[in-house]
Amino acid sequence: MRSASGNGFDSSDSFAVSGAAEGTARLHDIPPSITPSHGDDSHLLSRIASPADVKALAPNELAELCREIRATLLAYGHQHGGHIGSNLGMVEATVALHRVFDSPRDRIVFDVSHQSYVHKMLTGRAAAYLDPDRFSEVTGFTNPGESKHDQFVLGHTGTSISLACGLAKTRDMEGPNSGIGNVIAVIGDGSLSSGVAFEGLNNAAEQGGNLIIVFNDNEMSIAGDFGGMYGPLARLRASGGTAQPNLFNAFGLDYRYVEAGNDVSALVAAFEEVRDIDHPVVVHIHTLKGAGYDGEETHADRQTASASPVSFDSPTGVHPTDNVNHSEPWHSDHCNLSDHEPHEGQCEASHWQNPDAAIGKPDDPRKHYGKMAMAALEPRFAAEPGLVVISPATPGSNGITHEFRERAGAHYVDTGITESHAVAYAAGIARAGGTPVVATTASFFQRAYDQFFQEMSLNRSRVTVLDFLGGLSGSDNTHSGAYDVTMFSNIPGATMLVPTSARDYLADLAWATAPAGSADAPAGPVVIRVPGEAILTAERDATLLPVTGGQIADRPQSTSLPVSVSSASGGISAATVRGTVSVTAQHAGVRHMLDWRVNQTGSHAAIIGLGNAYPLAEQTAAALSADYGITATVIDPRQCTSLDSDVLESLRDGHQQVITLEDGQLEGGWGEKVTAYYANHHVSDGSRNPHVLNFGATKEFTDRVPLGELNERYGLTVEQVTEAITRCF
Repeated sequence: MRSASGNGFDSSDSFAVSGAAEGTARLHDIPPSITPSHGDDSHLLSRIASPADVKALAPNELAELCREIRATLLAYGHQHGGHIGSNLGMVEATVALHRVFDSPRDRIVFDVSHQSYVHKMLTGRAAAYLDPDRFSEVTGFTNPGESKHDQFVLGHTGTSISLACGLAKTRDMEGPNSGIGNVIAVIGDGSLSSGVAFEGLNNAAEQGGNLIIVFNDNEMSIAGDFGGMYGPLARLRASGGTAQPNLFNAFGLDYRYVEAGNDVSALVAAFEEVRDIDHPVVVHIHTLKGAGYDGEETHADRQTASASPVSFDSPTGVHPTDNVNHSEPWHSDHCNLSDHEPHEGQCEASHWQNPDAAIGKPDDPRKHYGKMAMAALEPRFAAEPGLVVISPATPGSNGITHEFRERAGAHYVDTGITESHAVAYAAGIARAGGTPVVATTASFFQRAYDQFFQEMSLNRSRVTVLDFLGGLSGSDNTHSGAYDVTMFSNIPGATMLVPTSARDYLADLAWATAPAGSADAPAGPVVIRVPGEAILTAERDATLLPVTGGQIADRPQSTSLPVSVSSASGGISAATVRGTVSVTAQHAGVRHMLDWRVNQTGSHAAIIGLGNAYPLAEQTAAALSADYGITATVIDPRQCTSLDSDVLESLRDGHQQVITLEDGQLEGGWGEKVTAYYANHHVSDGSRNPHVLNFGATKEFTDRVPLGELNERYGLTVEQVTEAITRCF
């Protein structure tokens, strides 16, 4: 999920760490007079069961409600984690929306909807933020399955205006019988960089009718706001909304500006002015991201993640801060990553807050392997002026640290939340002879599918794609990477590599980004699926790789099994051993990168584990050996673009079964291609047609289901795979 000022997302929003942090909650930081309480009527928030209760409050109670909500968010962030910074900035705006408008008759569409926690509190779900035992009751985004006040399951950026246009269109066509009143889209400045947002603005101006676009401008995307429109927006803020050019006026839209975006009374007045308006209007509100985090301390003063208590001598609980308008290139302070040390203003760390229980834990796979890739690329910048790393707005989440960005200078480009542009931009760099590397999360890359086909693959552009969070994970339903193999591996002309170790990952990166004209350079785009949790865990504990111990070394070769051998010391060997004949030159370049690697030669069963499922292949082989005396062949295919027909043909001798394991969608995925190979290459000798078993994920959306539970559901455990294999003998 991304936090684009008021709107964004970053796939770490899986809420994989749930429940209270065993005493680490900072409720003691919150003055007892408003400590969140489940069921204590002395607190306003505990009495809010619907927007009608917000409307029933006295005007002077609204600020108190905002303070209680802000205190609840701060405590919730320490215990549970989440998009706390974006919600802190939207407290007053959300209270004002529900004070003025009549949800669900008036339809409120939150762009990305990671900033909808306050909306959920005010629509009957406050207990899910007040009571640690109920934290898991709500998702991190709007969800119609939770409440009639939620319009869409929404986790991707820039679509709120288009969705609102659609709601308004049906209302206008059906008239009073539609049951729809005002239609409000809430979108942040970071989200506005997304191309679909401009398409929505264009449509809104043409369509006409009641449509209210609340533009939440907090001068901050995930890392920073990037693009030519942000200069004019800054001038609008500085002028109180009067400066020209005015982006929204240029589209033909009415426009209002509210400087005091964290003043609930000012916002109520602004929304009352546009309620029931008969034409599209933009209400531009200037808010402070992370409003309520201590804005006084600097990054250098902080040793651990902390959110100081709300300053309750302030009428809003919002501190004054000078953490805005930084002159350094990335438009945010020197927060290094996106999940610690949050504070007010232009703070990258307030995008996503990990709970206290997660502080100090080792890097997750995205950050671990992301840092590794950047460390490998950085030394090349001086000699390769065309080498450019491109991130569509999620750098810190993927290990592209603030320090790296500063050192990289022009070799790093943040395009904002613009995946389609980022891929097309990379294709242009490649066409000019440069070496672009585009890095973001698997589910975000879905937004650029057309550019992958057309600008990248059809044009044979030398683009390297780093595909983070591919495969199964405990993420929410809008950020699952379970579909990346079905997407990338079926694009003509693209090569998808699926490394199973840091060594192979770096070797794949070096090959994919080899300078144009190099003898071994690929001829077109290369997608590298960044290793996930199973691989990183196995690299940290070699006992989880019982066949190889994590070391791929030369071993005696079977004359019937072609084996690709990598040097144990690192890098990919130029020599590929096939039987007893060593060949070199003819297997340089693409061929040696696509050869499958046989790590153990056996009989009866051949287990092929793709990417993150590879450790399971070794563990299953070990169980077969220990429990049944079967020495299975174990294969790391290393890629999912093509089948190694030499290996598959060799398995006909001595193997009754071939088992494929993949941690992604099975239907339309990789394993079924192995099944199809043997079905389409059936031989007359029935004993030489192995039976194929495919293990992978069902074609479904999953929402915050722990990875271990998903593996159980899909049969991706040692016990289940072993039972299936032995049942067939």
